[in-house]
Amino acid sequence: MFRLSILRGFVTILLSFLHMELEVIIGLEVHAQVATQSKLWCRCSNDDFDAEPNTLVCPVCAGYPGALPVLNEKALELALKTALALNCSIPKNSKFDRKNYFYPDLPMGYQISQYDEPISVDGSLLVVHGEEKKEKKIGITRLHLENDAGKLMHEGEWSLVDFNRSGSPLMEIVTEPDLRAPEEAKAFAEELQKILQTIGSSEANMYKGQMRFDASVSLRPIGEQKLYPRAEIKNLNSFRSLEAALHFEIRRQRKLWEEGNAPDKEITVGWIEEEQRTQMMREKESAADYRYFPEPDVPPLMLEKEMIEQLRKEIPELPAVYRERLKSEYGLSEQEAEIAVDQITLGRFFEEVAKKSGDAKQARTFVFNILLGFLKEDALDVSKSKVASEHVIELIQSINSGKISSRVAKEVLEETYMTGKDPLVIIQEKGLEQVSDTAALEAICDQVLAENAKIVEDFRNGKDKAFAALVGKVMAMTKGQANPGVVTELLKKKIG
Repeated sequence: MFRLSILRGFVTILLSFLHMELEVIIGLEVHAQVATQSKLWCRCSNDDFDAEPNTLVCPVCAGYPGALPVLNEKALELALKTALALNCSIPKNSKFDRKNYFYPDLPMGYQISQYDEPISVDGSLLVVHGEEKKEKKIGITRLHLENDAGKLMHEGEWSLVDFNRSGSPLMEIVTEPDLRAPEEAKAFAEELQKILQTIGSSEANMYKGQMRFDASVSLRPIGEQKLYPRAEIKNLNSFRSLEAALHFEIRRQRKLWEEGNAPDKEITVGWIEEEQRTQMMREKESAADYRYFPEPDVPPLMLEKEMIEQLRKEIPELPAVYRERLKSEYGLSEQEAEIAVDQITLGRFFEEVAKKSGDAKQARTFVFNILLGFLKEDALDVSKSKVASEHVIELIQSINSGKISSRVAKEVLEETYMTGKDPLVIIQEKGLEQVSDTAALEAICDQVLAENAKIVEDFRNGKDKAFAALVGKVMAMTKGQANPGVVTELLKKKIG
């Protein structure tokens, strides 16, 4: 202890003398529930959200003696697709292992996971973050499959166990310690969520508990390569919690370093959301504590190259590629492209409108300016709204043919959003078609010119804004239904 105190004091003096700064080292473990209909080892439903407690349980996921697990093939395929999307290598041979630990919500007394031969290794993900849009490649150590535990609920002095989630398939995605700031960690997690949702391998809905994070953080003097003892923050269930917990833990450890008490053992901490702080739980377990050994009830996997290549072909366009294509092909802004990636159904809706209408500019206006505003107000996804892509296409075609004005189109879209009624029917029922009949508009233009001689004179004297006033008066007399292009031509011809 005496030598340790001397060493800590020496480190403190050295840091202050050399004005050394500390570098943040962060690694993530992401648990994402695989989007299958049934659990990993049995046929019980994998949709536990809002289900009555302990109603989605069978002898296998309840850990009854003699009940044998059978691997869900769909879960394996989705996990492999995700691994390929994350640039992972897929070893030919893989196996499952028993991870032994005892907790009330783990009915078998062990978890069937993967230890030394996972289904994928050595991947990477390029993330872009910050106002400067910095790019950084984050290494991915592995992606493996395992089953989830149940859920503990604490009510006063009682702890209740719900086994509905027990046995649900999880992908555990482990990064290298390549992250250097909470903001980087958040950017990685957000991009990963988009990839999972694009592939369809996980809904990654954090409100439903389908995506959770364990974040490991440590500090070291800049320039050093060794890793110092880390603190692992368990079960973070939102991007905001991930970022806030990392910031707090960095501050806590930095203070220890400055006081000459740099962490000397690895610990596991919990995040107390209400108090915005971490709390010591226990010293961190090692692999030896879990007493891993090959799972005797699940045979090893042999992943054939042909199957892997077929899965690779089935991977859809990934968010980073999609984002750039939307900007280059349709002229979307950075913000619009980001919205399209975040809300993939809205992005696909926009593309369909842009392609079928042949007018990307109008499609941008209708989808990202008008329709998105309605959807935000009601916190609604476009797939759940009453507006179909065909409705927006009809409105764009009606504007481009001169049938209605842009102002009228917005009003019609709002009514379609509220009622689901076809835009063309609304236009016909309310008599909203633009008046393009030259003879009918000529008389109105003559009247406006006769009643506004002063404005006409101002225009002739070089006041361009005066002409817009004349057009406005014609539009007002026709209740906005006059074709602005026809009105402009008539007025210019008559003024001379």
